[in-house]
Amino acid sequence: MRASARRDAGKSLMSCEFISWRGHRVHVTEAGEGDPLLLVPGLGNNIEMWVPFMEQFRGRRIIRLDAPGTGLSSTPLFPVSVPELADLLIAVLDDRGASWADVVGFSYGGAVAQQLAFDHPTRVRRLVLAATNCGIGAFPGWLPAIAGLATPLRYYSPSFFDRTAAATFGGVTARDASVRQRMIEARRTHPPSADGYALQLMGIFGWSSWHFLRRIPHQTLVICGDDDPLVPVANSQLLAQRIPHATLEVVEGAGHLLLWDDAENLGRRIGKFLNREGGPGVASDPPQRRVRTRRPSPPAVSRQSSVVSRATV
Repeated sequence: MRASARRDAGKSLMSCEFISWRGHRVHVTEAGEGDPLLLVPGLGNNIEMWVPFMEQFRGRRIIRLDAPGTGLSSTPLFPVSVPELADLLIAVLDDRGASWADVVGFSYGGAVAQQLAFDHPTRVRRLVLAATNCGIGAFPGWLPAIAGLATPLRYYSPSFFDRTAAATFGGVTARDASVRQRMIEARRTHPPSADGYALQLMGIFGWSSWHFLRRIPHQTLVICGDDDPLVPVANSQLLAQRIPHATLEVVEGAGHLLLWDDAENLGRRIGKFLNREGGPGVASDPPQRRVRTRRPSPPAVSRQSSVVSRATV
């Protein structure tokens, strides 16, 4: 069963489904109507954490997912690599009946979005890479911030998150206690399992987009904050320099969680990029690349559906 999102008296109705993909049970949600916008999550993230950002795109069909090992999705037995996660996004779009989407990739999800744009260029219209890097070849972040990512404890312990947020994430989250409280509540809704979190970390080990960045053909917005301890601005500059049709935007005072702790500001900036005139996001003469041959993946064979109602933020 599919359900279209409907807003009535401050409520939003959205479809909540599980798809079967390569033995994984993947949680997918869809809300709203309009051009499809696919949101690709970061390390350990669950779909509830996107709510402040997605509320800035009421004229869009928002597609979200919990990656394997996070949220309500099943925990895999082995690491799921970045290219495999890009294939998962294609399975999600196919399940939603979306031949293409504008794509926003955040942090870890920015790596997956880069891979998606390279492996499946016709399925992406415009690309947004937020607070992310190229993997191997990137400029390292501040060591205490990176060390904070070694454990999922910030998803479980409010006191730990509150103590480490400034050093790890910077930006509004570091400066505003009320924002930290909101973040804590969203994180604790469906925290990642310890195994799932560790497998996500292993899944990106050894990955790099350095060698294919120049062959990403899409109109791309690379956006970051100048107060991000995890992903220094130099990484966004590198991406913008190497992706042929990229624009760089550095947000003053923003940190790593800029999409969520400064959602109205970022929604306006990203919305302007996604909605600007000038035709499709893929350049008319995209750079040529060698097509990789892969074993066909099994289709999503089952789907369980429900409809849930939640108050808007």
